[in-house]
Amino acid sequence: MNKTSGRKWSLLLVLCLSFTMVLSACGGGNSASKNEPPAPTNKEVSGNDQGGANNGGEGGGSPLDLAMKGEYKGTKVTMFGPFVDADQVKFENSIKEFEEKTGIDIQYEGSKEFEATINIRVDGGNAPDIADFPQPGLLASIAKTGKVIDLTTILDQEKLKANYNQSWLDMGTMDGKDGKIMAGIWNRSNVKSLVWYPKKQFEEAGYEVPETWDELMALTEQIAKDGDAAWNIGIESGAATGWAATDWVEDIMLRTTSPENYDKWVKGELSFTSPEVKHAVEVMSEIWLNKDYVYGGTKSIVTTAFGDAPAPMFDNPPKSWFHRQGNFITSFFPETAKVDVDYDWFYLPPIDEQYGKPVLVAGDIYAMFNDRPEVRAVMEFFTTGESIKTWVQSGGVIAPMNDAALDWYSSESDRRMAKLVQEASTLRFDGSDLMPGQVGAGTFWKGMTDYVSGTATLDKALEQIQAGWNN
Repeated sequence: MNKTSGRKWSLLLVLCLSFTMVLSACGGGNSASKNEPPAPTNKEVSGNDQGGANNGGEGGGSPLDLAMKGEYKGTKVTMFGPFVDADQVKFENSIKEFEEKTGIDIQYEGSKEFEATINIRVDGGNAPDIADFPQPGLLASIAKTGKVIDLTTILDQEKLKANYNQSWLDMGTMDGKDGKIMAGIWNRSNVKSLVWYPKKQFEEAGYEVPETWDELMALTEQIAKDGDAAWNIGIESGAATGWAATDWVEDIMLRTTSPENYDKWVKGELSFTSPEVKHAVEVMSEIWLNKDYVYGGTKSIVTTAFGDAPAPMFDNPPKSWFHRQGNFITSFFPETAKVDVDYDWFYLPPIDEQYGKPVLVAGDIYAMFNDRPEVRAVMEFFTTGESIKTWVQSGGVIAPMNDAALDWYSSESDRRMAKLVQEASTLRFDGSDLMPGQVGAGTFWKGMTDYVSGTATLDKALEQIQAGWNN
């Protein structure tokens, strides 16, 4: 899942894991050979004689062009990331054809403890050529050290602007050691601003998909009058209980205040006790705290596991009708349920029209640590839809690039999702994943849980969450 339990759990284990790994970091093996010559500096590779951002050299063309001509055959590029098991297989399948065509060996190493390990690798001078960050906040902290290659002069900026929604480029721009840098490029995304519903029964009941927030609330009330709870909501997730509530707040923030305020909020410059954040939680509360709107009533929210919450939608007849969650949630749907037939999704409607049609996303941003021509070629490849085509075709992932054809997607649901991302007026990354761990995966989770359970008032909960920034 996007704000995956695995990643959330890893955040909670960072201190323990980091201590253990520090003891072995000096002598531990990895995919980068210590016998290799040092990588050329940015200046050495990107001088005027190398063609600037294109780095075309005498042969002309960009590094990717030259790679396709076999210029870098026999070279290797190391990569470290969180993909393991089935995801690692899908990733390796997506780069297989590129490796065969170019002769570049992308040596990928996956780890469930990526978040805990990458800082140790970078600080120890043992960074991979490329790293995949599922949480851009972690990349942002490393970018400030000056150890991340600025992609501004590495990749053709005009091509990037043509192939990505500007919001993706904005989210890849971070504070470097001496100013703003392009710290990474996005290769895989997941969409969160979705409301899932039992399509067949929904249509048989005569309900219509709402396109505005007022229509959504009116339909929620109508379903209650018809004898059902419209929403199924669960935020229980063991030590990570509460994360599902943060997604709701983030989505509503994007619909009730400006993108600039959202950015200030995740940076700690806009307090949780501000009117903007309080208002977002109050809007959420109109649904969450109405016992007639939530299956099992408000008290069930804290005790219902997030993955179990959608189950009542698949009863016949449904006992609840809506579940707001990212596209990963379909992994928790019944295996017999068919997309576009038994279930579908609609976009969580706008609230204030002046903020357009924002979309909350999560995903993977790739950063570059060593500057060599073949690494540039691989990074350029990762900015193309082709680099993720087979993964898109297998389902469960959305390409952030505009050149990823809609007919690559295996379902109408995924095609609509990809189009939603491409046409969004604003894209913003999961807010709690951008915040420091003690806030985003700490007081934010707990504060929302306390509020929903009734053990804290809204004002008190927001004060408790804000206190995390002081620690």
